[in-house]
Amino acid sequence: MPRPRFRLSTVIMFFVCVVVLLSLLITDLLITDTTSENIEQQLEEKAQIVSRTVAESSIVKQGLENKRADQDIQEYAMTIQKAADVMFVVVMDMNGIRKSHPEPERIGNHFVGGDEKAVLQGKEYTSISTGTLGKSLRAFTPIYDDTNNQIGAVAVGISLQAVETSIKQSQKQIFIGSIIGILVGIIGAFFLARYIKNSLFGLEPFEIGRIHEERNQMLQSVHEGIIAIDKDATIVLVNKSAQTILKKAGLMNKEPTGMNINEFLPGTMLNRVLEKKEQELDKEQTINGVSIITNRVPLIVNDQVIGAIATFRDKTEVNQLAEQLTGVQMYADTLRSQSHEFMNQMHVLLGMIKMKEYDKVTNFITKLVDHQVHEVRNVTKFIKDPAFAGFIIGKISYARESSVHLDLVCETEIPAPNDPSQTHELITILGNIVDNAIESVADSTKKEIHLRLSYIDGLLTMVVEDTGTGILTQNHEDIFKKGVSTKEGSHRGFGLFLAKASVDNMEGTIEIDSSSEKGTIFTIIIPYE
Repeated sequence: MPRPRFRLSTVIMFFVCVVVLLSLLITDLLITDTTSENIEQQLEEKAQIVSRTVAESSIVKQGLENKRADQDIQEYAMTIQKAADVMFVVVMDMNGIRKSHPEPERIGNHFVGGDEKAVLQGKEYTSISTGTLGKSLRAFTPIYDDTNNQIGAVAVGISLQAVETSIKQSQKQIFIGSIIGILVGIIGAFFLARYIKNSLFGLEPFEIGRIHEERNQMLQSVHEGIIAIDKDATIVLVNKSAQTILKKAGLMNKEPTGMNINEFLPGTMLNRVLEKKEQELDKEQTINGVSIITNRVPLIVNDQVIGAIATFRDKTEVNQLAEQLTGVQMYADTLRSQSHEFMNQMHVLLGMIKMKEYDKVTNFITKLVDHQVHEVRNVTKFIKDPAFAGFIIGKISYARESSVHLDLVCETEIPAPNDPSQTHELITILGNIVDNAIESVADSTKKEIHLRLSYIDGLLTMVVEDTGTGILTQNHEDIFKKGVSTKEGSHRGFGLFLAKASVDNMEGTIEIDSSSEKGTIFTIIIPYE
């Protein structure tokens, strides 16, 4: 069964109220005990002070020495009793006979309670006992004459009911304070819950937990590597795909989360995104020999950069995908051009057959077959990489379809590369340059392109020469820049840029020699294993 899910406001109010209630109960118990003790102690001290005051009175001493009338002691004791607001003030002689009492008729009788014996022996103390006026807290003090001989004692009593009343009054005030504290706690918990929920965009805790889990699963399941950092360039996320790529680069010797991005990945450009607040898309980067294609984007909330995220993929995978796409495109282009050629040849044959020129039909078919066999045989004889050979055959057919003669000369045998990714780079380089050449000769009287290939001492040389209009000398420096083109129209200026990028990636060189009289010659030399 699923566990019940409580609302955030309910949970906060419940726990705040429980905490406040427990705190107040514990405080109430502690304060009540302490207050009761303090009240009893204060009343004891009050009784002792009154009894000492009476014991030092000259009126009381003279009365006990029979130098004054007993009535003087009674009047003085009642005055003190009323002023101190106590239950009784009783003066007694050494036999325990009362000399004063709140009820005058009891004067002359023995003190009642049984706790007066110690004071007649010269001890000062307090006790609780029951007398003629009820149960009371009593303070006893001996009375001495001028020669320090004990001549009597005084007992001051405070009603225990008054003590309990004082304690209950104090407890009542503490209880009222506790109730107010609970109410304040409930109100505070309510506003705290509202504030926290507004800070969490109105989401409940279980909703936040679900979103967190979903977000983690999504980030971990994507095929691209993801690294995220906060505003201090501290790594907060590295998904599984990123860990795989970084492990391939030998950088997963320790847990990256919590490390500074510059310490974990020296040379990264991700911290630059934090500073510039600008995204960097489709950038190539090499990490310990592993080439990746990466996108770096700043994370901005309320116009403040809170971090940055990089998504990247192993360039080998990108190259494999590009090779597949290039192969499909090349195959489609080849089929289209050959289909176009085939239709033209069929029209020629149909015309010859209608004209009953059967000898010419035979010669035409023989010539076509020999030409096709010679073309394919010539390419496959020298170029040993099937993908590269197929690409060359496709370009020859495409040029023929565009009424351009593409002449291939292989000065040496071109072996297949050890690294299949080099084939993709070669196709990118020659594909863009040959396509440029075909467009360049479109308006020329002589539409010819000469492609020469040679492989010597680990270097592959490719020369593409056309009879086009040429490129102005002042444009030679900028022709390889992204978006720069000598032709009109949109979406141009990418072919030679991509070709130059592939040449640079293979650590090769590309040179251009062009003029309006002789056309353009591209010379590419690259290391080729």
